[in-house]
Parts: sequence; structure tokens; C-alpha cells
Amino acid sequence: MDHTPSSRLYPLFPSESGSSVAIEGLYLNAPLPTGSGKIPWVYANFVTSLDGRISLDAGVGCRVPGTVANPRDWRLFQELAARADCLITSGRYLRELAAGCAQDALPVGSEFTDLQQWREDQGLNPHPDVAIVSGSADFRIPATLREQGRRIWLFVPEDAATDALRRHQDAGAEVAAQFPGRRVTGRQLRETLGALGYARVYSVAGPQIAHTLVADGSLDTLFKTVRHRIIGGEPGAFETIIEGPGLENPADFRLRWLYFDPGEGPGDEQQLLRLDRVTG
Repeated sequence: MDHTPSSRLYPLFPSESGSSVAIEGLYLNAPLPTGSGKIPWVYANFVTSLDGRISLDAGVGCRVPGTVANPRDWRLFQELAARADCLITSGRYLRELAAGCAQDALPVGSEFTDLQQWREDQGLNPHPDVAIVSGSADFRIPATLREQGRRIWLFVPEDAATDALRRHQDAGAEVAAQFPGRRVTGRQLRETLGALGYARVYSVAGPQIAHTLVADGSLDTLFKTVRHRIIGGEPGAFETIIEGPGLENPADFRLRWLYFDPGEGPGDEQQLLRLDRVTG
């Protein structure tokens, strides 16, 4: 394989051809669904190692390792955010952000001004709205989210601390739904966001929220970048794309597309997949 630095990808499925396509704009320009009726299209994205790790525990909680993360995938992650009406994130992420150990601010990132402009050209706010899913109200909402013009929705337990909820509402957040126990269902999350008018919903949360969405068939599409690199990790010290109890019914997905990214040098190779949930 020629490892001359390249910004091109090679389609492998549904049809392999000798022609290449540009990385930049791949997800921004791809035709994507908008759900049907009041049920939004829900999608998620992960970058993994060849042995399936999305994060490693470096002593301060699990983080995407630098040996897997890369600027090319990061660009595509941001493009998927640019296509969304609303992002799903978690209380865990906000706690990590407040502690200074989160991966980054919620997309669309400040360095991706072209994507913000693209959204404005479509008549959208430069930043998608945010749905925060949490088993408690114990988190801080960054002021920047409101300053960016986002609506902020809360999915929290029925017994969430009243003072904390009031603090979040004073900061501009709105309660979308309260649920019994510690976990919202994927169906409730999806249907509530659909009733609020969102057609495309992008989960940028971790593997626990992915489990919630997959468990009851509420995740329509998985975008996955697989870095051609094995990184290992001690048992219990890494995460995969889904974390939680075994699924009562296995979730089947069908390959929609597959691209090969040769990268800019040895060790940079990766595959880009879109997988759609099998229904019916």
C-alpha cells in the first residue's frame, strides 16, 4: 500500500471501485434519514481499536486513547454532529467536563467554523440542541451551552433533587421527562425528543447510553471507525461500544457502506462503516 499522505478514501461496499472520495464532507454530504412521523432517526458513532476498545482507564476514568483517536475520524464525528437537530449526552460527561478530564466540549467544535457556517446556511443554529440523560441531577451545565443558543433538555429520575433541578432550570435547562428508577428507556428518550420536534438525534454519549438505545431497538444507525491497531487492556480497564446487561434480544445490523482510509502513514489505516438496524 502506498502511504503517500492522502485526504482520500476508497469505497469497498456496496461497490468496490478504483475511484476515491474525499474525507472532508463524506458524512456532511451523505443522504441521511430524518425519521418518520414523530419518531426521529437516532444514530451514534464510535471509534475503536482492532480489538474493540473505545476507551482505556488511565486512572481518572475511561478515555479514548490517543493511540486510537485521530484527526480524520474527529472531523467525521463533527460532521455527524452538524447533521443533527439534537445531541444526546450524559450527566457522566458533564461531571468529567467540570473535572477537566472530558475528551472535549460538545460539538460542533469551535475550530470547525465551516461546519457551523454550513448549519447556518441550512437555516439552523450553528450548534445542535442538547438532551442530557442522567441517573441523578448531580452535574453542572456549562454556561457556554446556553451562550451558543442551544436548548437544553433534561431526562432525569422522578426523585431527582429539587434544588439541583431548580438550579439547572435557572441556568436555562428544561425538563423533558422524568422517569422511575435510575434509567430512562431508549423508547421514552426517542419518543419524547420526537414529540419536541427533532427529526435527527445523535448520541455522543458513551456505551451505557448506547446500551439504553440498542436494548429496545431505539438506535437506528451506528457509524463506526475501526483503527487497524490492537491496544489490549486489563480486564475491567477498558470499554467497548456497549456496556450493560446482556441483551434479551440480540440487535442485528446491516452494513450500509464501508470505506477504507489509508491514512497519512504506516499505522494510520482504518475502516469507516455505517450499519443500519435490521427491523421487522
